[in-house]
Amino acid sequence: MTTFLRLVADSEKAANLSSVTNSLRSGVIDPRVYVINPDSFKIIPGTPFAYWVSDDLRSLFESLPSFESDGRSVRVGLQTSDDFRFVRSWWEVDLTQNGWSCFAKGGKFSPFYSDIYLVVNWAADGREIKNFYDLKTSKLNSRPQNTEFYRLPGLTWPTRAKRFAPQALGADCIFSQRGFFAYFPDGDQAVALALFNSQAFDYLFKTALGRFGYPEFLVGILQKMPWAEPDRETKIALQHLAHRAWSLKRNQDTVNETVHAFTLPSALRARLGPYDPVVIDCELAEIQAEIDAIAFDLYGFSEADRAAVYASQGAASEVDSEADDDQDDEASDYEENAAPIARTSGLLSWAIGVAFGRFDWRLTTGERAAPPEPAPFDPLPAKSPGMLPDGAAPLHEHGGILVDDQGNPHDLARLIEEVLARVEVPVPEDVRRWLQREFFAFHLQRYSKSRRKAPIYWPLATSSGSYTLWAYYPGLTSQTLYTAINDFVEPKLKQVGDDVTALRNKGSARTQDDEKQFETLKAFELELLELRDTLLKLAPTYKPNHDDGVQISAAPLWPLFRHKPWQKLLKETWTKLEKGDYDWAHLAMNYWPDRVREKCKTDKSLAIAHGLEDLYVEPEAKPKKARGRKKSKEM
Repeated sequence: MTTFLRLVADSEKAANLSSVTNSLRSGVIDPRVYVINPDSFKIIPGTPFAYWVSDDLRSLFESLPSFESDGRSVRVGLQTSDDFRFVRSWWEVDLTQNGWSCFAKGGKFSPFYSDIYLVVNWAADGREIKNFYDLKTSKLNSRPQNTEFYRLPGLTWPTRAKRFAPQALGADCIFSQRGFFAYFPDGDQAVALALFNSQAFDYLFKTALGRFGYPEFLVGILQKMPWAEPDRETKIALQHLAHRAWSLKRNQDTVNETVHAFTLPSALRARLGPYDPVVIDCELAEIQAEIDAIAFDLYGFSEADRAAVYASQGAASEVDSEADDDQDDEASDYEENAAPIARTSGLLSWAIGVAFGRFDWRLTTGERAAPPEPAPFDPLPAKSPGMLPDGAAPLHEHGGILVDDQGNPHDLARLIEEVLARVEVPVPEDVRRWLQREFFAFHLQRYSKSRRKAPIYWPLATSSGSYTLWAYYPGLTSQTLYTAINDFVEPKLKQVGDDVTALRNKGSARTQDDEKQFETLKAFELELLELRDTLLKLAPTYKPNHDDGVQISAAPLWPLFRHKPWQKLLKETWTKLEKGDYDWAHLAMNYWPDRVREKCKTDKSLAIAHGLEDLYVEPEAKPKKARGRKKSKEM
């Protein structure tokens, strides 16, 4: 037998160590002292140093079947090895076209529900990814593992989090090597969704991992976790609790315009029915307590075991701050809730979406009812409920461009005010100033996830920002820049030119105010001429393709953006395009066809990307070296 002292939760460790050792010497019972036979650790897979766990809980790993049995499976998934090439945010591409599949890649800590905001290029069963080789070593870069489980409904979870908290994963999704997947052939996903989110299962999982705080919830350990099969009545109760928790969590997400569940911004959400985040959180806490009680009973946790679970939560808090050194891409937001969107900014952003024909204002008036809530394991929709349905007339007809220009019929600031008036909401003061100075930074931050930055409203402006064209990325075509020139810049130039001529003709009769206006208009005219010339230079060769994503599509236009961090990123992207780093992009084929076609002869993945597989020449197999018999040494 070996004696262990557990002081993880104690803040004054030195003093408490002295206290507990004195108790040990004097024979006084202390709950921080454990006398354990180390051989009992072998019961748990991996033999973790779990001395604080009761014998009854350790025995569960022997008495209960492993989770991966009876058709239940846990798997790791796709590693693209080049996410910038193969992965997009879901709003960047046309999901009604074949090829893009929702991609679960870990994400944030969010029990029961989390939106899947990424999509992966899995066209033709992933042929482009499956042929993504390193040309120098001839080794496959990507790892498309366990593909037979792709598109099946199940559960997924972030690799690292403060506790094990899986989410429902709908059908038609693909999971990554860091967004793991659990499969249930008998349709018990909802039962497991509840049990996996229980404190009992989390405690057992962390026991097997040998680590609390922010551990990595690995597939290999979950496969060997004890699985307590509920009876029929308990299954029904757990299914109901899991569905309700998923529904409540999804309801909280309906005010976020970047997710599949979005309906209306928080300032308007109550028009579709009760929406109170505080009330929702209270009900979620009640559901969690019910699930915990069922799971504790199901796994046979004694009162002492339950007390140990609650104590471990306090102990974990000290470890949390040390667990962030090796975060992966998706683990930058371990916490469940990011900073809430300001009501006014969210409202104005939604109004911009309505002006561009992205969102449907009729949901606020009852002229269109929101579609019914989907089931937790249904496929994700191509559009959120808050988006304008296909074929519906937008509030304002436009050609993919709006403008910041008072008096213009396509003036975006005026359209924002018209949208708010239409839905009977007071118009905030100085909408135009907010649009000019605050909106794009807010929008860029909101439409950036992990390492992807994918804003969909693009401010193309004069050098001083005195005149801004707002291009709508989903409506982008090879004619967009010509539209900007012909429908906006040229008419504006004519208007300004007429004003300049009128003031010039006044000659010596110009007042001091006239003189100031004359100089201002001449400078403005020069800026408009520069903008027109830049657009004329870019327009003939600019042929965007949405499959390239926002960053690649915007890169040729980098001189027209005035937001410095975004302009810098686009300029760097354009430089890499020029160098040939992104020759998989359709845009690269458009600008440098000879170079790309030449690469397609030796790179099969690249040839597939451009539909030029006929150019690819399979290399001759290298002859294997003969392995002769070793000569025996002479004695």
